[in-house]
Amino acid sequence: MQQNETLHLSVDCVLFGYDDAGLKVLLINQKRTEPADSNVKPMSQLPGDLILLDEGLDEAAARVLYELTQLNGVYLKQFHAFGDPNRVKDLKDRAWLRSVRTQPEQRVVTVGYFGLVSLHDFNPKPASFAGSADWIDLQDIGELAFDHNEILSGAIDALQSQLESQHISFELLPKKFTISQLQSLYEVVLEKKFDKRNFRKNVKKMSHVVPLDEKQQGVMHKPAQLFSFNRNELES
Repeated sequence: MQQNETLHLSVDCVLFGYDDAGLKVLLINQKRTEPADSNVKPMSQLPGDLILLDEGLDEAAARVLYELTQLNGVYLKQFHAFGDPNRVKDLKDRAWLRSVRTQPEQRVVTVGYFGLVSLHDFNPKPASFAGSADWIDLQDIGELAFDHNEILSGAIDALQSQLESQHISFELLPKKFTISQLQSLYEVVLEKKFDKRNFRKNVKKMSHVVPLDEKQQGVMHKPAQLFSFNRNELES
């Protein structure tokens, strides 16, 4: 890089969503340029953009996610920086960048964030340069723009390592959940099976998992007891 070149800083957000069907990731599809350029082939990517001069990283991550998907109040946690000098130099990526940025040739270092939501509570709506915003099953994700497959892989590692220690699993569940739903989440994220009896026994020892005097409604099987997450128990 020449000394007079500008180094840009961006944020990219890996937003995980969970429901009974499994773990999903929110991807945006790059909006087609107007007028259409045959050299520009829009791809799927993670929500991300350059930070502003007057904002911090956490503030930028929340803003970018909202501007591209209209999602607000999402749990976001910084997990890694990605600074390969060639991360935005692929020809297919450069062609699209020229359609949306004034300095598409400049080097960009990005800071990765992972976010967690319950799919029951959030409905993304595409905005800005996002042509669409869709929840994609984790196992169905193919080639992404830039180095976003690498960022996604890093976010999965961070989610797995912090799932238990940071008590972040509850960000992916509805406000009222069953022990079976909690166990299914752990098994999906950690990619391993747990003994049902032992898992239930361990959960009932957790002071921050509060049993409710409520049961599931509208289910075909025997309704299970509902629980909620008490954050105050962790902070006391």
